[in-house]
Amino acid sequence: MSRLLVVHHTPSPATQELLEEALAGARDPEANDGSIEVVVRPALTASVVDALEADGYLLGTPANIGYVSGALKHFFDTVYYPCLEATRGRPFGAWVHGNLDSTGAVRAIESITGGLQWQPVRPPVTVMGTPTKDDRAAVRDLASLVAVTLAGAV
Repeated sequence: MSRLLVVHHTPSPATQELLEEALAGARDPEANDGSIEVVVRPALTASVVDALEADGYLLGTPANIGYVSGALKHFFDTVYYPCLEATRGRPFGAWVHGNLDSTGAVRAIESITGGLQWQPVRPPVTVMGTPTKDDRAAVRDLASLVAVTLAGAV
C-alpha cells in the first residue's frame, strides 16, 4: 500500500475549504482504488517519520506576506536533511492560497522541493481571494493526480 502525506496549514475558512477539496480528490475512488493510505498532518505536527514513510506528498499553505506559512517552513526545516537522500524522486503537489500575491510562496515551495528532488505532478495551484468553483476543482484535481501517480496509473 502506498502512503500519501498531506501536510497543511489551514488557519482560515478558505484554506480549510481547499484542504477539504484536496482530501476529497485524494480519496476519490476514480483516483484511489483503496491502495493509497491518505495521512493528514498539520504542518506543525508533521514529522520526519511521517515524511520518510510517505511515498508522495500533498502540500497546502497560505501565502503569508508573500511567503509560505511559517508552519510549512517549519515542516521543511524539520524534514529537509533527514529526507534529503531518502525521498528523492517522490511525487508531490502543492496548493497556495493568497489574498494579494502568492509568487514568493510558490517560488519557495519550488525551491525547497527542488532541493529535495521531489517531482511535481504539475505546477502548484494558486488560489487568490475567496475560492471559486474552478479553484476548488483545480485543488481536487491536483490531489487526484498525485493519488493516480502513486497508484502507478500515470
